[in-house]
Formats: sequence, structure tokens, C-alpha cells
Amino acid sequence: MAKTDNSKKKKYFSIAVMVAVLVSMVSITAVYLGTYYPAEDVDRYLNSEERQAAKGQNQDEAETVQVSRTGQGYFFDGPGEENALIFYPGAKVDTKAYAPLMYRLAEGGVDCFLVDMPFHMAFFGMNRAETVLENYEYAHWYLGGHSLGGAMIASFAAKHTDEIDGLLLLAAYTTKDLSDTDLMVLTVYGSEDGVLNRSNLEKGRSLLPKDSREMCIPGGNHAQFGSYGKQKGDGLAEISGEEQIGITAEEFLLQIQ
Repeated sequence: MAKTDNSKKKKYFSIAVMVAVLVSMVSITAVYLGTYYPAEDVDRYLNSEERQAAKGQNQDEAETVQVSRTGQGYFFDGPGEENALIFYPGAKVDTKAYAPLMYRLAEGGVDCFLVDMPFHMAFFGMNRAETVLENYEYAHWYLGGHSLGGAMIASFAAKHTDEIDGLLLLAAYTTKDLSDTDLMVLTVYGSEDGVLNRSNLEKGRSLLPKDSREMCIPGGNHAQFGSYGKQKGDGLAEISGEEQIGITAEEFLLQIQ
């Protein structure tokens, strides 16, 4: 009888340990997915009243970009009518952090769809661009993303090359072969980026179309493509976030002209 009791105790103990480990893993995962980098100083790019207040004495100046909330995220509707960009945020970054870049691009004639991601991780929402493509009509579609968002949007692009015209990869690289396509691909990263895997960036070059363009922004880092403060492991930027975003927007607009 004693041996049977000991066997049962060992069995129950093993089950208890397994349950404890599972609960611990779930808790750690929940904490990880529940934390993210919040956006900073972006209200004026999302709220018309904030923008008008920022203009001060020029409050009567006409709005060139209208920003609205959609079921997928945010829509930046500028003066352009033919070009549109669908953009995926970086991992664990607040969607709104990319409002300054989206606003700048919309001003330049490219309407932008800034897409929310489950748990702020594009890995869980890689195909969300499909809904946008199905519900809006533009002559030219571009896809873009930052960091993990860039990798995921590139994977999506590989399955939709007949529907899009190009890619904007910010501190990101593709893992899918796009070399036989005629897509316009622009890769942009900062010289002080401490997060980007340079080895994978190098490997990804052979997977891109031969006419792809790559730009390294002197003094730029990883986080300043968005507006969410410092990122763990990143290098110290030598230029402002506004300047880095401005250079990025200008180069992208130049490439699609």
C-alpha cells in the first residue's frame, strides 16, 4: 500500500510542477505582450484642434491632412488621390508613435493607413493589410513597416506582388525572395541603430529587386522613425527625430515620383 501511495504522491507532485510551470510561462508571456513603448508628443498629428493650436497665429490656415480612426487603425487622408501606403508598426511600439511620419507622407501626396497590431506585434497581424486593400481603391499601393513590422509587411508583400507597387522598409529587411519582382523597394536605417541586425540586413539584400534603393541616415537610430522615446539596446541619435522622419519621408516621396 505504501508503494502505491508514494506513486500517487509522485504523480500529483509532477502534475503540480507542470501546472506551476505553465502558469508561470503564461504570466511571463502576458506581462511581455502587455508592455510596450507608448507614443510621445503625437497629439498634434492626430487631433485637428491640437494642430490648430500649434499653428498659433496661422490658425486660419487650411488643413491639408485629415486624420480619422478606422477599424484597422488610423487613416491619414492628404491632398493626393492616386498613391497610398499601408504601414505596420515596430514590435511592442504604440501605433500612434508613427503618426508624425504618416502625417508627413500624407502632406506629400501619399494617403497613409497606419495599422494597429494585436499585442503591438505585427507577427500576430501580418495579413491585416488585406482588409485595407479590399476596401479602398488607389492607382498605386505601397506597403511599409518599421523593424518587425517591416519584416512582416515584406512577407505579406511576397504574396501580393501583383497588387502593390513598392515597399518601404525602415530598419528592416525581407526574409522572402522578392528579387524577381519589379517592386520599388526603399530600405532606410540610421547609422547609430543599435537594434537592427546588420547581418540579416546584409543577407536580405540578395532577396530584393536589383534596382532597390538603400539609405543610411547619418546620425539616425532605430527608435526615431517613430516617436516613442528611447528603445532598449538602441544607439544614441546624433540628429533629432523630426529630422530623421523628414529625411525618410522626403526620400520615399522622391522614389515614387
